[in-house]
Amino acid sequence: MPSSRRSPRAAARGVSMVLMDVDGVMTDGGILFIDGRNEGRVFDAKDGVGIWLLRQAGLATGVISGRTSAAVKRRVRELGMEEVHLRVRNKHQTYREILARRGISAESVCFIGDDIVDLEVLAEVGFSAAPADAHPEVRERVRFVTRAVGGKGAVREVADFILAAKGRHGIAGPAAGKPPR
Repeated sequence: MPSSRRSPRAAARGVSMVLMDVDGVMTDGGILFIDGRNEGRVFDAKDGVGIWLLRQAGLATGVISGRTSAAVKRRVRELGMEEVHLRVRNKHQTYREILARRGISAESVCFIGDDIVDLEVLAEVGFSAAPADAHPEVRERVRFVTRAVGGKGAVREVADFILAAKGRHGIAGPAAGKPPR
C-alpha cells in the first residue's frame, strides 16, 4: 500500500479519483435474473448522492467490474461516472491503464472493493476502502472499512470521509443542482 505511513485521513485528503467495484459495493451483491438474459440490481440512493457530491467537489469517479448489465450501465450513466469499465477480466490491468491514460499517480486514487479479486488494486491505491461485509481478507488489508454494508450506504460513507478529510463536507449548495437518486 503506497501510503501506509500516512493516516487514513491524510491519505483520503490526497484523493482526486474514486474508483469502485459494482457488485458488493454499489449493490448488496445480489443479482436478480429477469426473464431470459436480463439482470437487475438494487442501488442505494444515498450512495448515488455520495458519488454526486464527489463529482461536485471535482473528483473523478468510475467503476471497474467483472460483470455488466443494463441496470449497471444505466446507473453509472445517471451518476455521470467518467471511467466505466464493465466485463473486465483483469481489474489491475484496467486500473493501471486508467492511471497511464490520465497521467495520475496511485497515491491520488481511492478504490472501494469487497472481494479477493479486488486485492491487487486495493494494495496499490493511495486510499483503499471496503464495505463492512467485504471478504475478511479484504477488510484486513484496506485502510478504511465502512460501518455500512455494500449497497446500503457504504459508498456514501467513503465519499463523506474523503470530503471531510478535504474540508469539503457539505459542499453542494442550491447552485449545484439536484442530485440523482
